This record gives sequence, structure tokens and C-alpha cells, in this order.
Amino acid sequence: MTNRSLGARRAALLASSAAVLGLLAGCGSGDSTASAPRTEPGTTVSTNSTTPSDSGTEGDTGAPSGVPTDAVSNSLTPSPASRCHTSELGASVGRNDPGAGQENFPVVLTNTSSRTCTLHGYPGTAFVDAAGKQLGPDPKRSSAGPQTVTLAPGQSAWAGLSFANPEVSGAGTATPVALLVTPPDEEDPLKVVWKAGEVPVSGTEASVRLIPFSPGTGA
Repeated sequence: MTNRSLGARRAALLASSAAVLGLLAGCGSGDSTASAPRTEPGTTVSTNSTTPSDSGTEGDTGAPSGVPTDAVSNSLTPSPASRCHTSELGASVGRNDPGAGQENFPVVLTNTSSRTCTLHGYPGTAFVDAAGKQLGPDPKRSSAGPQTVTLAPGQSAWAGLSFANPEVSGAGTATPVALLVTPPDEEDPLKVVWKAGEVPVSGTEASVRLIPFSPGTGA
């Protein structure tokens, strides 16, 4: 697939999501901002529950004689991958794909660890100045349904970040030093040097919008 077709797909996805903006609570419902991303905690799989056999004695687990029950149930129930932690990820911002007065960037998280982990929902993002002070309001999340993205070592996921071109919208602007990116359900951010110039920080058109993570780099 060419860069042009991939860029067009990303721009279309960003534009579609921006049209149905709403605030989401946690990772999938809508009244929270993206600066404090939360996802539903992973469920644990019980490996110790047993069901009495119809023909056996009460409490019979059906396990072969001499084989621990836990060993049987563990062999049948694989452990799910847990969420990716900040220390296991690297962050970057991809190439701008502007269109219809919008600036559209993929915010990319890459699994730098040696294990498989998952991302679900939205990143927390904040433009900051040299002193670390946030510039502009918290981003808004689209109403697009989040998916769980499984990342093997070296694999990436991207979330779309977009805002109206300040020259078109007339919003007040500032030039950030960095973009802070916090993985879903984590508290510690990753710092990415911002090289894309001015961003909107005040006025009615100062909103920055996010779509949830998808597999790949968004390129």
C-alpha cells in the first residue's frame, strides 16, 4: 500500500472521528478528557474453580490421579497479556497529514520490552513549554469505540491527534517544546520533542482532538 493511500485512510479516520466528538469516561464512554486516560483494568482468569462430576464423588475435579488440579486448569487456560506500562514503551509523533483545514498527526507507541502487552483506549496528551507547563486545554476524545491492540515486542500502535490550522481558525497559538504522552491506565508520561510548530491554545477553535489506538504507525 502506498504512503498516499495510507495517509488518505488516516486522514479520513481522523476527520470522521472529529465529526462525532464527545467526552468519554474511562476508555470507552464519554465525559472525560484525554489528560487523565483510564482504561478498564484487565480481568484475571481463575484457574482454581472446579465443577463436581455427575458420576464422581462430591468435589471431584475430573483430574487424572496424581495430577494437581491447578496444573490441569492452567494448561487449558492461557494467561492473557497484561497492559503495556510506560517503562515498556517508546513514543513518537508521525508525519502530519493535513486536510480540510485540519492538522493530523499519529501519536505512536512502540513496545520496547521483551514481552507481549496490550493498549486499550486513548493516550493522555499535553503540549508543554520549556518549564513543563501545559499549553492549551485538555484534548477531547472522539466517540469512536476503542479496541484492544496487542503489541508483540517491536510492534506499534497509533492514536490520531488533530486540530484546526490556527491560520484558518484564528485561534491563539503557542509553540510547544514537547508533547507529553501517557499510555492508557498509566500515570507516568513519555516526552516527545515537538517539531511541528504552533498549536492552538486559546479561543473557540483551540480544541485538540484524539481518536483511540489502532494497530500500526498510522503512516
